[in-house]
Amino acid sequence: MSLSREAPDGAEASGLPLEVFDPAPVGVLACQGEQHVLTYMNDAYRATFGDRPLGVPLREAFADLAEQGYLDLFDPVLHSGEPARVSASPVTIRYGHGRIEQRYFSFSLSRITSPEGSPGVLVVAAEVTGEVIAAERARTLAEERRRTLLRYESLVNMNTEKVWVADPGGRMIEGSPGWERVTGRPWAEIRGTGWLDTAHPEDRAALSEAWFRAVDEVPDRFEHVYRLRHADGTYRHCALRAVPVREHGIVLEWMGACVDVEEQWRRERHRDLLTRADRVVAESHSVPDAFAALSRVVVPALADACGIYLLPDPAEQPSPDGLLVVEQVVATARDGLPGGLPQRRGEHLGPGHALTRVVRERRLVHRSFPPGAVPADLAPPGVLPWLARAGAHSGVVLPVLVDTAVAAVAVAFVCGDRDPIGPADRSLLREVVEQAHDALGQALRMQRTQRVALALQRSLLTEPPDLPDLRIAARYLPSLTADEVGGDWYDSFRLPDGTTVLSIGDVAGHDLRAAVTMGKMRNMLRALAADHDDRPPGDVVRRLDATTQVLDPEAGTATCVVARVEGGAGRPWRLTYTVAGHPPPLLVTGDGDARFLESAHNPLLGVLAPGTPRTSAAEILPPGSTLLLYTDGLIELPGESLDRGLERLRHRTAELAGEPVTALCDGLVAATDATGRDDIALIALRPSAGSPG
Repeated sequence: MSLSREAPDGAEASGLPLEVFDPAPVGVLACQGEQHVLTYMNDAYRATFGDRPLGVPLREAFADLAEQGYLDLFDPVLHSGEPARVSASPVTIRYGHGRIEQRYFSFSLSRITSPEGSPGVLVVAAEVTGEVIAAERARTLAEERRRTLLRYESLVNMNTEKVWVADPGGRMIEGSPGWERVTGRPWAEIRGTGWLDTAHPEDRAALSEAWFRAVDEVPDRFEHVYRLRHADGTYRHCALRAVPVREHGIVLEWMGACVDVEEQWRRERHRDLLTRADRVVAESHSVPDAFAALSRVVVPALADACGIYLLPDPAEQPSPDGLLVVEQVVATARDGLPGGLPQRRGEHLGPGHALTRVVRERRLVHRSFPPGAVPADLAPPGVLPWLARAGAHSGVVLPVLVDTAVAAVAVAFVCGDRDPIGPADRSLLREVVEQAHDALGQALRMQRTQRVALALQRSLLTEPPDLPDLRIAARYLPSLTADEVGGDWYDSFRLPDGTTVLSIGDVAGHDLRAAVTMGKMRNMLRALAADHDDRPPGDVVRRLDATTQVLDPEAGTATCVVARVEGGAGRPWRLTYTVAGHPPPLLVTGDGDARFLESAHNPLLGVLAPGTPRTSAAEILPPGSTLLLYTDGLIELPGESLDRGLERLRHRTAELAGEPVTALCDGLVAATDATGRDDIALIALRPSAGSPG
């Protein structure tokens, strides 16, 4: 089959067989008639747009074509004979498995006539996807260059005199006179990489690393804040800003400027430090933790070393003779200074010492001095040698006021090349301390309450009685967590009839109220046991529970063990006991056979209706055996089952069965794996050697 294009100006058309287009590298398509019936497609067209059925109208053959508007071009070409061209237009190509891709083509449409005289349209499709993508990339690069030039123009127009040009390797080759004027250095010392030496010694390494990394990676914009040394020897924060100048993707040079941002930096630091001080102190759980957190805000932002000294009794400080007694609760130093900074020590200071004056006058004291020559009356004696080794040359002492009283004194020093503590930093130091006022006040008030509770608790934990026929030993370890005071107690006493009573218990809570409730229960238990000396322990605890619920309904819950030991004088030792929600007593024989006594377990105090009976149980204490009562702090570990803790205690007690009862108690306390989050109380009883079984 052959078709011929219509010749212009009535010239005679020549026939051209369509098969000549079969090997063509571009797509060729032909159609005939008003319906544009598809009559021919070459291999390239099929490879691009998929195989289509011949002998059907184009709109039917290409029904899946997303860009149906292209088919509207066929009618004008067929009727007018004027060719049409579409350049670099997108076409959605659909592949198998649902994959879709957008490609670009240039189409030319011409009117043709078959040998039979039937008009039609010939389409030639050339793919230009690569050219379109390349053109878009070129446009993007041009836009990037335009933006780079705009940035450079902005830098030049900034209100600054420290403008510079660097070669592609980052070495300064041109600079405005402002560099020499501000730094006091001649251009010969600044050019190349000499400008890096104008940075503060502590900032120089980071600046150099950041700058040459940017030279290697070529970001669109570089910015770095550092301290710039001025001609008068002072340092001010500046922002170094630079952009690369590119051509054809190659960096020709760097354009930059140095802008003073000291005031902005100070405002941001002021805000950040106050926010940090408020947050970290509020999150602390004890006075030492609060002061340690506060010192880490001060160091290294405002000082190289900071110590905080607590006044044990602010109301009596300084003493009438002018002496001041303080306790160092924290000492913090920045990295890079000598080790061995003294920690946690008491200091006795005379009336002329700076700390004493600060407490008496409630005002800040500041001094500068030659490196290492710290005045003896400025710092506590314990840290003077360390400050000398560190090269301290400027120090501040300021009071820490809580509820209008001086509760502590903060001491801060700077060392080495650092500038002395100036007025702005002294003012900020004061604000940082004041910002933490509320949280520190709460922590100090809690500490005072805890001290009262701990004193009350210890006053009630008396030494066991010294009996000729029984050996009794007790131990108490308060929680290592300073913000908790437990409600643990133990007790032992002998009744008029010769019966020995042992008790141990734990009131819920870790505060002053828990300590007060513990004291009430302990004393009430003593009274009930003495008044009803013939009653079994279960009945005594029943009366204790009922009385507590009537007299102190807000007492909460508690656990306890009460035991009576009778015998001696030729009679076997008999134990009668009751347990109220408490870990069971442990009985270990002299040869190490240890077992828990679990026959008289009852609910804890405060949950049963008053008067509800409680059971008791009895055991014979074998010769050389030991009875151990203890609180849960001896056996509990976070994340561990109670059974495992009990088994560990049983095993360790069996190992110590042959030791004196005092050594047994010491060994149990020393071997505990407890974390110190809870109090530990224990009391042990052993009949004297030779007592009958």
